[in-house]
Amino acid sequence: MQNAAPRLPQRFNFAQHLLTLNEARGDKIAYRDDRCALSYADLAHRVRCFAAGLLAHGLQAEQRVLLVMLDTVDLPVAFLGALYAGVVPVPVNTLLTADNYGYMLTHSDAKMIVVSDALRATVDPAVSACGHDLKVVVSGEITDARDIAFASVLSHPPMPQSADTHADQFAFWLYSSGSTGQPKGTVHSHANLYWTAELFGKPVLGLNEHDVVFSAAKLFFAYGLGNALTFPLSVGATVVLMAERPTPNAVFERLIQQQPTVFYGVPTLYVAMLAADALPDRGQLKLRLCVSAGEALPREVGERFSAQVGCDILDGLGSTEMLHIFLSNRSGAVRYGTSGTPVPGYEMAIRDEHGQPVAVGDIGDLYIKGPSAALLYWNSRDKSAATFQGEWVKSGDKYTVDADGYFSYAGRSDDMLKVSGQYVSPIEVESALIAHDRVLECAVVGQTDVDGLTKTVAYVVLHESDAASDEMATTLKAFVKNRLAPFKYPREIHFIRELPKTATGKIQRFKLREQDVG
Repeated sequence: MQNAAPRLPQRFNFAQHLLTLNEARGDKIAYRDDRCALSYADLAHRVRCFAAGLLAHGLQAEQRVLLVMLDTVDLPVAFLGALYAGVVPVPVNTLLTADNYGYMLTHSDAKMIVVSDALRATVDPAVSACGHDLKVVVSGEITDARDIAFASVLSHPPMPQSADTHADQFAFWLYSSGSTGQPKGTVHSHANLYWTAELFGKPVLGLNEHDVVFSAAKLFFAYGLGNALTFPLSVGATVVLMAERPTPNAVFERLIQQQPTVFYGVPTLYVAMLAADALPDRGQLKLRLCVSAGEALPREVGERFSAQVGCDILDGLGSTEMLHIFLSNRSGAVRYGTSGTPVPGYEMAIRDEHGQPVAVGDIGDLYIKGPSAALLYWNSRDKSAATFQGEWVKSGDKYTVDADGYFSYAGRSDDMLKVSGQYVSPIEVESALIAHDRVLECAVVGQTDVDGLTKTVAYVVLHESDAASDEMATTLKAFVKNRLAPFKYPREIHFIRELPKTATGKIQRFKLREQDVG
């Protein structure tokens, strides 16, 4: 494996690494949220104080701290402060239920939960049901006298030197989405953060200290963590944070007022932005680059958005297990409809069900090898062994690669359909459907008919709801037949108002398979 980044020393703490990199940028703004701005000097001071506060409250090395926090300046302080102290931060989705948080508290055996005040009532049942003594720290207004104020944790004298951690030591966890069962606690090291910045953030995105970055994907998401913490802080850039949900109008407001140069979104958001009346034109923006991940970006969406804002969208593939993007398009060499080519420092393999390489253009399982791979799933030996196979990580994605080395998404392994004895990629059918000018969004799944055979079924959201009709369904079927092999067209089309999605914007196809959402 070749890369330009230097070899890491064995003793390495990523938080200390970032603070050292930015010592000369003390007056520069590191973070700007909806309420305040934090300079690099302020950030370093708060990180060291929070680390000292964690230890003063009895936290010990490698004990877990659950972070249920909105995207404000307190979240990077808490995350980096825990790393600095050798404590393990576990940032989690802020749109979950009390039952979800209860599972994560128990599964992680967290000794502390740090929660934004707006989410305190949601986590209360989980906190009350927790079977062990749990310290509750609240960012914002305190309403329960038993809780600890975030500001009081920051009141301790700064910890002068970071914990003496190993580069491969357990540093932080991220929970998977849990779409096929309980979420998995994915354990990452200090070194993994470093490698994503060195291999993707700097060379592929070309981030530098003059950039202002804004990620609609939240910090609890592996994608968002790299976008709004790892990458910008590794080069001394400025980060815009937004606590509210990333609706098109909320995003437009930040793009116009804060003038970011780099924007990170997900395909469903780019679709919604294109459909919004308030979409700004390129003259109102300062963007030099957009990035997309989470799901495959349809070719037509990428081309239309790029034409509107005047810069490329680099679509790529990453995962919680690999921490960030390992396949990506590049500026000046974008092929919309593909995930691009391997990020230098990572290797890809596409294999069949027997583990053998597939021919160019054939669909197979994607495997990745690279230095940012997670160490394991916590307390899940069988699932760890199935995913982390020696130096290789089995992604769970189906892919093809063309003669030029560009990789194209063909769906999750459990989403592939076999129709009339031939494999059909739902993503390919979706890409054909969304090319129709009446289609806003769509999802394709397989359903079993009365004869026990699999048929392709499409759920479609139209730009104009009154256009939904049997005639429109017939038109869309013919449209797909003209773009793909005839056997791939959807046998049924259902028109719905919106598609079910996860908090991070991924379409929940399993819900479409399980029930009638129309």
